[in-house]
Amino acid sequence: MDFSFTEEQTLLRNSVARYLADNYTFEAWRKFTRSETGRDPKHWAQFAELGLLAAPIAEAHGGLGGGAVSTMVVMQEFGRALVVEPYVPTVVIGGGLIERSGSDAMKEEWLPKIAGGETIMAFAFAEPQGRYNLADLTTSAKTSGADYVLSGQKSVVLGAPWADQLIVTARSSGGRRDADGISVFLVDKKSKGISTRDFPTVDGNRASEITFENVEVPAARLIGGEGQGLALVERAVDEAIAAHAAEATGAMKVLVDATVEYSKTRKQFGVPIGKFQVLQHRMVDMFVNAEQAMSATLMVTLKLGESDAERAKAASAAKAQIGKSGRFVGQGAVQVHGGMGMTDELNVGHYFKRLTMLDTLYGSVDHHLKRFAAA
Repeated sequence: MDFSFTEEQTLLRNSVARYLADNYTFEAWRKFTRSETGRDPKHWAQFAELGLLAAPIAEAHGGLGGGAVSTMVVMQEFGRALVVEPYVPTVVIGGGLIERSGSDAMKEEWLPKIAGGETIMAFAFAEPQGRYNLADLTTSAKTSGADYVLSGQKSVVLGAPWADQLIVTARSSGGRRDADGISVFLVDKKSKGISTRDFPTVDGNRASEITFENVEVPAARLIGGEGQGLALVERAVDEAIAAHAAEATGAMKVLVDATVEYSKTRKQFGVPIGKFQVLQHRMVDMFVNAEQAMSATLMVTLKLGESDAERAKAASAAKAQIGKSGRFVGQGAVQVHGGMGMTDELNVGHYFKRLTMLDTLYGSVDHHLKRFAAA
């Protein structure tokens, strides 16, 4: 199997890397993540101009047709720079759901907006009682004539403070944990009855707790068939896992490189600490873990188009490996750097925090090991 990147994919990587190196420095990141908005909107506009938001979308819908591999390329570079912009909820989840399951009118309206950077979406799927069960929903979607009325609560909706549209999962029929009866809606965040509580996350992102109180949603904003949304959501989440796995590998690469470089300059007992065999072994293990994570990321990216069972197994395998590798690499980087590894001024601790958040997003290591075993 050929794992080499095409010329177009290499050009995409180079353009992303060059833009981020010039405009998305760690110092700039610290400044805007601590601002009132938590981000600099100019970057989203630049991502659209560079074609990053259109990269995975099919050409028939105004995109560049790069698919999952282009997402992996972009997300690896985003991971290197700690990019906080909501690429995954908007492009990967929102764009993917609409492209596969939206009506023709929905595709025509929203896919060009996603590609052009004219909209930001957030994925409201998690609920306080749900843990990692995508089917455990108390948010209800009741019919009201030809339309729907949503009521319920969603937790830790990443990117929601910046979003203008919400992708919401709700139960339109069946019991609380039934696989059938789940519907997916594209909801205008300005709709009457929506209230939010915004907050910063530990890794520099922003999220919201969202309450829906008798929110009216037109039937035209239903994505896919009524009550048939679980399979759509599971695929969207597996695609998001693949994207975040790529992001994690980018972050791990930075930590490994930074740790090796630091060990060459930091001296103890008159010699660089990189001369000590025990630290050499630690850094080799960090490198091996990062490479294992990269292999798992390639595997899940290439299997996203296969059967539901194969895709789910690959996603869980990658998620478990990313969680273990990210923890090992992050802890190793902090330990080799010593006390300064967790200071706010050094980027190492911030990468570790991001890897820790990615470990729990869409399921922990234990959850995905059980999912893999069940498959």
